[in-house]
Amino acid sequence: MPSVFSEFALLLLMSAVAGGVSLLLRQPLLIAYIVIGIVAGPAVFGLVTAHDQIDLLAQVGIAVLLFVVGLKLDLQHIRHIGPVALATGLGQLAFTICFGFGLTLLMGKGAMEAIYIAVALTFSSTIIIVKLLSDKRELDSLHGRIAVGFLIVQDLAVVLAMMVMSALRGGGGGGDADLFEVAASLAGRVGLTIAGLYLLMRYLLPRLVSMMARSQELLLIFAIAWGTSLAALGEWAGFSKEAGAFLAGFSLASTVYRDAINARLTGIRDFLLLFFFIDLGAKLDFSTLGSEIWPAAVLSLFVLIGNPLIVMAIMGYMGYRKRTGFLAGLTVAQISEFSIIFVAMGISLGHVGTEVLGLTTLVGLVTIALSTYMILYSHPLYERLAPWLKPFERQRPFRELAVAVERHDLARADVIVIGLGRYGSRLALGLKEAGLAVLGVDFDPETARALRRQRLPVRYGTASTPPSSTACRSPRPPGW
Repeated sequence: MPSVFSEFALLLLMSAVAGGVSLLLRQPLLIAYIVIGIVAGPAVFGLVTAHDQIDLLAQVGIAVLLFVVGLKLDLQHIRHIGPVALATGLGQLAFTICFGFGLTLLMGKGAMEAIYIAVALTFSSTIIIVKLLSDKRELDSLHGRIAVGFLIVQDLAVVLAMMVMSALRGGGGGGDADLFEVAASLAGRVGLTIAGLYLLMRYLLPRLVSMMARSQELLLIFAIAWGTSLAALGEWAGFSKEAGAFLAGFSLASTVYRDAINARLTGIRDFLLLFFFIDLGAKLDFSTLGSEIWPAAVLSLFVLIGNPLIVMAIMGYMGYRKRTGFLAGLTVAQISEFSIIFVAMGISLGHVGTEVLGLTTLVGLVTIALSTYMILYSHPLYERLAPWLKPFERQRPFRELAVAVERHDLARADVIVIGLGRYGSRLALGLKEAGLAVLGVDFDPETARALRRQRLPVRYGTASTPPSSTACRSPRPPGW
C-alpha cells in the first residue's frame, strides 16, 4: 500500500502534467486541477486515499486566500463599495431565491426541494472567483472590489441559511421562536466580533505586527498563524472559516506591512489552493445524476445568465457604468462548493433526498467550468456584447462620472501613463515632478479621485476606450 507521501507526490506530478497541457491548450489551470481531483478520486480511478490530509491542506489554503483578500480591503475601500456591495448582494440573493424557487417548482420538484435548490443557486464560490481575479490582476479594480464585497455578503448568507434550516430540523420545531432565537444569536455574535476587531485594530495589532516585522520569516509565520487562528475562531463562533480568515486579513489591512505580507503569501496561497481544487473534484458525487441532466441544463442557464443580469441591473440603477456592472456580474455566474455542502446538510436533516444533491452537483460542474472561461475572457466578451448592454447603464452614470476631471488636451501631454496602480501612479507623479506634462488614464474611480487631489490630470477610461467615449470626455460634475 503506497504511503501518504507517495500519494502526494503522485498528485503533484499529475497536477504538473495536467497544468502543462492546459497551458499548451490555453485552458484555465483551475479546470485542470478539478479534473485531476475527479480522475484521482473515487469517481474514476481512486488513486488517492489520503483524503483527510488533502482536506486539511485545502482548508489552510482557503484560509490563506481569504486572509489575503481581507488584507487588500482597507477601510477606505469599504466606505466607497459598502453600499453597492450590500445592495447588489442582497438583491441578487432575493432575485435568485424567488425565481429559482418558481423555476424549480415548474420542473416538478416539491416545495422543500425547491427551497434548497433555490438557496443553493444563490451562492457563488468566493475562493474560485478571488483566485481568477487575482490571476488576472483585477482584484484591486473597481469591479473586483465590488465583487469581493457582495461575495462576502453571500458568505454571511450561507451561514444564516444553514442556521435557519438547522433550526427547522425535521420540518417542525418552534417556528417563529426558533427563527427569532437564530437571528438574535447571529446579531449578538456579529456585534461581539465587530467590537473585538475594533479593539484589536486600535490597541494591539499595530504594535504586535511592528514587533514581528523585525524578522521577515517571523512576519510570514505570524500572518499564517493569525489567519488560520481567526478562521478556526470563526468556525467555532458559528460563522465560517472563510469569514474568520477574511476578518484576520482585514484587521491588518491598515498596517504599513500589508504589502510585505501579501508578497510573501502569494506562492504559499497558490500551492495550497491546488489541494482545494483537487479536493473539490474528488468530492463531486456522480452516482446520483441519473435523469437530472435536463433540469441541470435549465438551472445552469438560469445561473449563467440570470445572476449576472440582476447584478448589472442593480449596479446600473445605482449609477455605475455597464462595463463595471458586466465585469462584476460575471463573478456570480456559477454556484459554490457551499451549495453542495448546503444540500448535503439538507439530506442529513431529512429535508431532501439524494437526487437533489446530484442535481446541484451537475449544476456546479457546468457553471464553474463555463463561468471560469467567461471571467478569463471577460473583456473580449464585453466588447462583443457592449452594444446590447445599454439598458443597464443610466444616461449619466454619476457614481463613476463623479471622478472625471477636466477635459485634457492630448496634444499637450508629453507622457501618457495608462494604468495608475502602485507602479503607474509613482511613475506619473515622478514624471510630473520632473517637469513633464503627464496625463494618466485609469478605470478605477478611487485611484482617479486620489491622484486628482495630487493635481495629476487623469482621464477616466482604459487604453481601449474610444476617444469619443463619455468615459474620456465627461466634464467634471458640479461640486467636484
